[in-house]
Amino acid sequence: MKEIIEKLEREHSLSVSEYERLLDNMSKENAEMLSEKAVKVRKQIYSNTVFVRGLIEISNICKNDCIYCGIRASNKHCDRYRLSKEQIIECADEGYSLGFRTFVMQGGEDGYFTDEVLVDIITTIKKKYPDCAITLSLGERSYESYKRLYDAGADRYLLRHETADKAHYEKLHPNSMSFDNRMECLKNLREIGYQVGCGFMVGSPYQTNKELAKDLKFIEEFSPDMCGIGPFIPHKDTPFKDKEAGTLEKTCYLLSIIRLIKPNILLPSTTALGTIDARGREKGIEAGANVVMPNLSPVSVRKKYELYDNKICTGEESAQCKGCLEKRMESVGYRIVTDRGDIKK
Repeated sequence: MKEIIEKLEREHSLSVSEYERLLDNMSKENAEMLSEKAVKVRKQIYSNTVFVRGLIEISNICKNDCIYCGIRASNKHCDRYRLSKEQIIECADEGYSLGFRTFVMQGGEDGYFTDEVLVDIITTIKKKYPDCAITLSLGERSYESYKRLYDAGADRYLLRHETADKAHYEKLHPNSMSFDNRMECLKNLREIGYQVGCGFMVGSPYQTNKELAKDLKFIEEFSPDMCGIGPFIPHKDTPFKDKEAGTLEKTCYLLSIIRLIKPNILLPSTTALGTIDARGREKGIEAGANVVMPNLSPVSVRKKYELYDNKICTGEESAQCKGCLEKRMESVGYRIVTDRGDIKK
């Protein structure tokens, strides 16, 4: 494996079969070698800084019925909510006063948030805080819609591809959703000029190393600015409730590989990692991640945005506890910075 890892470090590229071999041979020794090289390369570019984004979960209403997701349309037990423009601006106000210079507006595909509604919110935030970046994570929209939001001032867009294998995609999503459309959306976002993020779940049902190898090759070829990966965690009110969760070890292994594929990538250590392990986010940073996204949403709705079971939502993941997060990052030798945190070209 040493030769493959060294080739990846040197060329930032492997064949699909080499990625698969690397995954088939996951071991403590290989994980350490990968994380050592990943940390070395991210420190060359970003030093020991970790970027923070203020996460605002604007709605858990969603028209889609993704089989793995706790806010899927057919989940009758989900306590639905939608933030008003005023509430979203209040979250941004609080975030700005705490030092955040990137806001991530994330939500289900809620028909209330038309282009007009979102353009109004984006322009209001941008006018108030011109030194801030706005990231959107609001699912699949038309080219024209993405363009309007970009022209209004949105800087980045996160759209997880979920899997780069069409047959696997169809096992995770209802017939109403299309793998080809998801890929088209990512292509459109790139063409419009957004900083684009994709990503996938680690250990999702029916996923093997063959599918993961395709994901890694897709990331290599698409070359996103950001990539969000986290362990699959089952939700009690979905058909996948009894499926096995993804692991911290494999997620960290993949974080290191992705860092070596694209050394300057913005790579979050996710809330899902912090959910399956008390020190999950620190371990993600030690594997090569360089972004954390504490929650700015009103405390009253955090528990309701439950994509998976047992999501941490009231303590140290919150933006208000920035000091706690700073201490956590300092404990592993990193320091939080609250600037826009754009990708370094």
